[in-house]
Amino acid sequence: MGTSLTQEFPDWELPFTDEELQAIDDVVLQCTSTTTSSSKRHVSNNISSDPASDDSQKKSRRRLPDSLFIFNQNNNSNNSKSLSISPCHRRNRFPYYAFRHSSPSNYQGNMTMRYPEMAFRGRIVYSRSFDEVEKSAKELLSFVEAKKRKGGQAILGFDIEWRPTFRRGVPPGKAAVMQICGDNNLCYVFHIIHSGISQSLKYLLENPTSVKVGVCIANDAFKIFQDHNVSVKALEDLSDLANHKLGGDCKKWSLSSLTEMLICKQLPKPNKIRLGNWEADVLSKEKLNYAATDAFVSWYLYEVLQTLPEAENNKIEESVVVAP
Repeated sequence: MGTSLTQEFPDWELPFTDEELQAIDDVVLQCTSTTTSSSKRHVSNNISSDPASDDSQKKSRRRLPDSLFIFNQNNNSNNSKSLSISPCHRRNRFPYYAFRHSSPSNYQGNMTMRYPEMAFRGRIVYSRSFDEVEKSAKELLSFVEAKKRKGGQAILGFDIEWRPTFRRGVPPGKAAVMQICGDNNLCYVFHIIHSGISQSLKYLLENPTSVKVGVCIANDAFKIFQDHNVSVKALEDLSDLANHKLGGDCKKWSLSSLTEMLICKQLPKPNKIRLGNWEADVLSKEKLNYAATDAFVSWYLYEVLQTLPEAENNKIEESVVVAP
């Protein structure tokens, strides 16, 4: 007889400790730093000092389409609720130069550039019990109805979290947290692993009049159906929408890469939080902020994408990133 998973891995069902998660972060940071420094050395060694070569490179310099815009959010001290649209300055949108080279193999690594962090600055409503979830879901339904009465449609940033596993034969945890955000002021975080999905929340998820937006959102909807037997309807995948708006070759965007592409900000994804125990009795402030920010960014990027004109087959070419 073979040994059971519990015998072979006595701690398999326990969440990662803070020390283990910090160790993962340290390894990732070390690898990123090594790749970046190596890339800098490689690029500097391959840039020719020949003026003729320099001229050739300048002539082949490319820039991305000017049709990209961003939302500028006023997160000042008085918590202004207004959002304005303004062109994204070229150097802020893509703070690097892109060159096409006849021999791409000469450049092995990409130099990374740090952007300001994106974070949700509004109010987070955390619901852990069944009654709390029901009350928050009713508030969201009222929000959807108010949008409908004004002739609009509610757009809801949607995401879920669960406890991951990296051991063979051990399934991941059930969907533990659901976060929903409909504007820049208020985000709801539902701890559904403890509360379950109430009737009003079920109605909200199955209601086709409100559009739920996110990256790979169909996968999240499928997991909710698998784990909680609730169908999430009216889905819009941000990656598909971005490909439609930006044109060129289709890319598999992540929420982080799309955030950098559209609004020149980075979306923090610390492993200590991302791979943490989402089934804990009470979520920490850091986990609540992480969850709310993901839902908020999903809503925000959808609004940004809606301001973009239809693509005119603008093809974004593969390029080598060189520091200015």
